[in-house]
Amino acid sequence: MLTTLIVIFVLVYAAIALEHPCKVNKSATALLGAGLLWTIYAIAHADPAQVNAQLGESLMGTAQIVFFLMGAMTIVEVVDAHNGFEVITSRIKTSKLSTLMWIVGFVAFFLSSILDNLTTTIVMVSLMKKLLDQREDRLFFAGIIVIAANAGGAWTPIGDVTTTMLWIGGQITAIEIMKGLFLPSLINLLAPLAVTSYLLRGRRVIPPQLNPDEERCETSAFERKLMFFLGLAILILVPVFKTVTHLPPFMGILLGLGILWMVGDLVHRKEEEMRKQHLTLASALTRIDMSSIVFFIGILLSVAVLEHTHILSNIAQWLDKTVGRQDVIVMLIGLVSAVVDNVPLVAASMGMYSLTQYPPDSFLWEFMAYCAGTGGSILIIGSAAGVAAMGLEKIDFIWYVKKISGLALLGYLAGAIFYIVEYRLMH
Repeated sequence: MLTTLIVIFVLVYAAIALEHPCKVNKSATALLGAGLLWTIYAIAHADPAQVNAQLGESLMGTAQIVFFLMGAMTIVEVVDAHNGFEVITSRIKTSKLSTLMWIVGFVAFFLSSILDNLTTTIVMVSLMKKLLDQREDRLFFAGIIVIAANAGGAWTPIGDVTTTMLWIGGQITAIEIMKGLFLPSLINLLAPLAVTSYLLRGRRVIPPQLNPDEERCETSAFERKLMFFLGLAILILVPVFKTVTHLPPFMGILLGLGILWMVGDLVHRKEEEMRKQHLTLASALTRIDMSSIVFFIGILLSVAVLEHTHILSNIAQWLDKTVGRQDVIVMLIGLVSAVVDNVPLVAASMGMYSLTQYPPDSFLWEFMAYCAGTGGSILIIGSAAGVAAMGLEKIDFIWYVKKISGLALLGYLAGAIFYIVEYRLMH
């Protein structure tokens, strides 16, 4: 049975990694894998009651992550519907490409720590179309935005789905992950920025021609600011909610969602139905990426089977005996995340190592959050942010490897080395 489960999981993993050439959505593959793995496990197991109990336990952990992600994605959609992100983007003005690169990098870094790396990439890459006329410049900026968004998402519990998984799973706590990973993540960004600003020195920003037919913003300045700062406050206060109440984070995000929904309905209560329909939270729910949500459900339930059959713990023991060094193992996992999706990698790692052996906020979990979060920048297919940028600007895979991958690897290694040195000095 164990061999069959491993073969199926490897095939599912390969299909996910080869989503684009295979032309099969990774969400479909993940669901198929989850169904097959649990079916085989249930048929082969002698105790159906135990299997059902394990499935219920796995489903509860998966549901917490899914509810949290759905709430966070909906809040972001409401802010975007009100053009709330213009509160930040409208203030970015400079005539030098190198200066613009620093501004965009830092904005993407801090914005992704509060929202998430995928949303930040979409917002910032879309902004570049309004600021830069030259396609080559926009491609270069899109690559740096991917690095900045992934680096910014790694150091907060709500900035990247893999860090969120570790936070909800109890492997890390909000304050400690922010204290431990802020500087390494910042260095991950600063190293590529320093190189690119040198390469772009002396070059001027060439703005695109204004389009007189472009539609004007439909929302008022008050509505944009209200929804932007309220949405931001809700996301920031979720870790505080968890600390004070000791309830799971998804309860905090659902509470915030209710507040945002009520405020939105009150603000638009006197407006025409046709105008406010696009701005309501009910409408935002229809625009969230349900394909990604379904993918998380499938892959987390698939990994749960390997955890219950002790396959993952056996792999962990083999790695410890073969490689030996924990920091090398985690850095290798980070490099692998450049090729395959980091969500199943982190989910597998959570099953490989127990909280009894490695308590919350230990070196393993913090370094895992950094490596899995930032390693995906090395290749454009290695993160949701990279795939989004690839779609928005039609970035060629080979172009990214030639122009951006080296910079991303430089940042990844610089931040990793800094974290290892920092951890040994502080502990």
